[in-house]
Amino acid sequence: MTDVLFVCLGNICRSPLMEGITRSRWQAQASASSVSFDSAGIGGWHAGAPPDARAVATAHRHGIDISGQRARKLAISDFQRFDLILCADRGNLEVLQQQRPKNSRAACALFLDWSGARQDGEIPDPYTGDERAFEAVYTLIDLAATGMVQRLHRL
Repeated sequence: MTDVLFVCLGNICRSPLMEGITRSRWQAQASASSVSFDSAGIGGWHAGAPPDARAVATAHRHGIDISGQRARKLAISDFQRFDLILCADRGNLEVLQQQRPKNSRAACALFLDWSGARQDGEIPDPYTGDERAFEAVYTLIDLAATGMVQRLHRL
């Protein structure tokens, strides 16, 4: 089993989309391999809140329901629980690397990079944007999710 955690700032925009889109792509493959997906935020200010309504609406337009997700703060125990922690941008990756215990089980990387979709690529934060910003983020995440599913099948 592979356990994957997606991390962004507050766990209400990009990381719920990363979790939901990747889970959807994985389930569509009907793989016998077991993979679990979760998401968390670097900060806990949105803990317990559902994803941003714009993220929910964007996912819904593409046939994916993320409305049941709830934000949570990244815990130190996540570095032992998960095999892989992926984030959307270098700022979040730097924070992860600073918080990562020396005996961490989890590898930490950029989502676009690890998936093979785009080397050293970042997914911009759509929080201050409009519907177009969320659609652009959806497109990048979908590209990375597709690459990730292919890579996970090769492991």
